[in-house]
Amino acid sequence: MGKYHELAEQIVKHVGGKENVSGLVHCITRLRFTLKDESRAEDDVLKNMEGVVTVMKSGGQYQVVIGNHVAEVFDDVMPLLDLGETGPAEEPKKGKLLDRAIDVVSGIFQPILGIMAACGMLKGLNTLFVTLGLYSATCGGYLIINAAGDALFTFLPLFLGYTAAKKFNLKPMLGLAVGAAMCYPGIQSSALSAAGAPLYSLLEGTMFSSPVYIDFFGIPVISVDYTGTVIPVILAVWFASKCEKLFNRFIPDLVKFFFVPMLTLLVTLPVAVIFLGPVATFGSTLISEFTLTIRSFSPLLAGGIVGLTWQILVIFGMHWGFIPVYINNVMTLGYDNVMMPFFACTFATSAVVLAIFFKTKDRKLKEMAIPNFISGIFGVTEPAIYGILLPLKKPFIISCIAGGIGGAFYGHFNFRKFILGGMGVFELPNMMNPDGTMGNILVAFAGIGISMAVAFVLTMILYKDKETVLAAGGAEADTGIAAGKAAGSAEHAGVKDSAVQATGSNAVSSEPKTVASPLKGAVIPLSEVKDEAFSSGVLGLGAAVMPAEGVLYAPADGVISAFFPTGHAVGMTTDSGLELLIHVGMDTVQLEGKGFRPLVKTGDRVRQGQKLLEFDKEMIEKAGYSLVTPVLVANYVLFQEVSATDKTQVESGEQLLTVR
Repeated sequence: MGKYHELAEQIVKHVGGKENVSGLVHCITRLRFTLKDESRAEDDVLKNMEGVVTVMKSGGQYQVVIGNHVAEVFDDVMPLLDLGETGPAEEPKKGKLLDRAIDVVSGIFQPILGIMAACGMLKGLNTLFVTLGLYSATCGGYLIINAAGDALFTFLPLFLGYTAAKKFNLKPMLGLAVGAAMCYPGIQSSALSAAGAPLYSLLEGTMFSSPVYIDFFGIPVISVDYTGTVIPVILAVWFASKCEKLFNRFIPDLVKFFFVPMLTLLVTLPVAVIFLGPVATFGSTLISEFTLTIRSFSPLLAGGIVGLTWQILVIFGMHWGFIPVYINNVMTLGYDNVMMPFFACTFATSAVVLAIFFKTKDRKLKEMAIPNFISGIFGVTEPAIYGILLPLKKPFIISCIAGGIGGAFYGHFNFRKFILGGMGVFELPNMMNPDGTMGNILVAFAGIGISMAVAFVLTMILYKDKETVLAAGGAEADTGIAAGKAAGSAEHAGVKDSAVQATGSNAVSSEPKTVASPLKGAVIPLSEVKDEAFSSGVLGLGAAVMPAEGVLYAPADGVISAFFPTGHAVGMTTDSGLELLIHVGMDTVQLEGKGFRPLVKTGDRVRQGQKLLEFDKEMIEKAGYSLVTPVLVANYVLFQEVSATDKTQVESGEQLLTVR
């Protein structure tokens, strides 16, 4: 139950109940309902509800304007609706290949982060209590607690099968079935090897040499232990989603209910175990062989590479390629010094999360940081990686750098582990040299100190909370929403077209600031814009322009604080402290980016007059959308007055707004 659960319940109730909702999506500011009967929605109740800015009706959608936390409200509304197993299909994200890959991985792991952190803490605490002598590792209590903590990691493909199915728009129960099949005991490599000798081997004489214990109607199957793996099941579910889509097109409706899932499973599992699983395993083998080659050249360099890349390998589940090397070394040599540099990453990750806890002002991040820090110290870093570091990007890079420095230290000093088992701090007893000397354990502690210090200091210096100015089908900045709600209906009733008095303790300066017109065209008073979220002033104050050409320019020097993926709306923080919102057209979010070509991206510094966006004016108008473009000062409450030019026509670059 999220923190907006009560608000979500009230919204669902007053849009006519869950039975009146046939669809729900959201943009950055609005919940966009598709209602069966809009007359059942109680507009006035919703508009006056705490937590709701206003209500709009456009494009066949019933829009409840929420603000910058709309995604969190959406997450609390969705469970209250009956929209089928998958809900509305998620729009594919556009952008760089790496960004899309990170989005897919994060989206698949996000739903299980909480339980992941909980299981990691259970495993760590269980080991701690055994180490302290509170109970033994053979007692029933230890076994039951360990089962609770270890089950998710052992049967990870089941959980990922479900979440990956939702990400790839496959029926979640079908994804769960794929994950369960890949965990089936009878096809695991360990079970097959214990049952007897292989039939023959493939790729003998190469690093990919693989024994074959079974075949699929004559096709050899390279056996893999899939329990605990990541990439094979994600690839399998992605493939299953394509199969399901194909079969849905050709199977008659009369038998789709059982024939589509049957055929999807029948095709997916053989492809997964014959091709997808082995390919992922071969990728892991390549990485481990590369590391061994580097180590023979320079232990310091090899340790640095392991430490630098370990978190990246964890993301894709390819760190499993090191496990055979690790086990073989301990069993044959009595120690492992190849895999051990990764030990630095556990503590580097934990230190980054701890620094974020002290640095951030985001309450949600703070709530996540401490459990993830504890989980990381206990050796389970996935919750921190997927929940905090990867979405924020820069902290993830910092953790890799700190892990690389710690790994290089471990490589140089031949850091070893002598006994299998343990995680995080509970691995330390297994790093004591059997001959009784303390040198290796001292290296372990020194590496922990170096990794954590580097990670903590770099994060404190380099990490900054994102300043978010949001823009969408109705766009707003956080300050604009706060100002609109605080001002109340009485103050907004006094707003005259394009000027407002906001005197009082919030006003910060009377020195005039100017905003140039980002467009060439006709100036329109804000009150005449046919969208209440804009015309009421609740999202900010300023003016609108009807563009004469399809080019949007920067209205001042500053930083692009938000550029909506569909390109229709942009937020900007100027060097003079203004938070500007520019929304090209009314309800143009529904074009899903068609006709818009952004020329800059979020985080870019721009100069006044620089091209920000090109848009196809004729195509957008032909599609039936108004191109009236509000240009708003979202943080107007911090100033005394926002006034618009008296001109009825402006050139791009001419003064449009004055802020005092």
